[in-house]
Amino acid sequence: MFDILLQIDSTAVVTATSDVKVESVWSLLAKGGPIMIPLGFLFAMVIYFFTERLLVIRKAGSGEEDFMNMIRRHISNGDVAAAKSFSKRTESPIARMIDKGLQRLGKPIDVIEKNMENVGKLELYKLEKNLSVISVIARIAPLFGFVGTIIGLVMLLKEFATISSPSISQIADAMYIKLITSATGLIIGMLAFMGHSYLDTQINRLANQMESASNEFIDILQEPVKQ
Repeated sequence: MFDILLQIDSTAVVTATSDVKVESVWSLLAKGGPIMIPLGFLFAMVIYFFTERLLVIRKAGSGEEDFMNMIRRHISNGDVAAAKSFSKRTESPIARMIDKGLQRLGKPIDVIEKNMENVGKLELYKLEKNLSVISVIARIAPLFGFVGTIIGLVMLLKEFATISSPSISQIADAMYIKLITSATGLIIGMLAFMGHSYLDTQINRLANQMESASNEFIDILQEPVKQ
């Protein structure tokens, strides 16, 4: 008798499991309605601008590891021409900033420092290009999602107004579908925020490296030249 009951229970579980519908991510997102189109566009923008900025920032930070040591060696030996040639061959914001300082040799230290500071600001501006786009998307993507949910709920209430007695399951199913846009917008907003924070941290790290290189270059100019 116990075996028969166990077999009946297991059969019921299998039948209940087979009734559960497994939806793909794409079919689930498609139920979000037309507002999913701009949300998809915002997500594509986040991926594109994050990848583009990440490659640029990594390239900017991949210069010569011993760049300042080489500059120090050339200047200490009195070979300014070699220092200028080396800085021009090196592709990095630090190298372009130091190159500007080398071009201003012979002028007062404060003038050299000011020129290098201007170049540094320009290089940082280039690195921060399009970073504001990611920041804006982090703010507006959740708003798009909420708007989609509100519009969906208004249409849902209008639809249920024509039904005499909608069931709880009907209301729950409709509600969960309308919340897809809010969830999608929040996810895109969080990804954009994390991406922006990461890129901003990398740029700040490069800014600190540039400031350190500028101070080191000024110190090198004030050291005695080897005879």
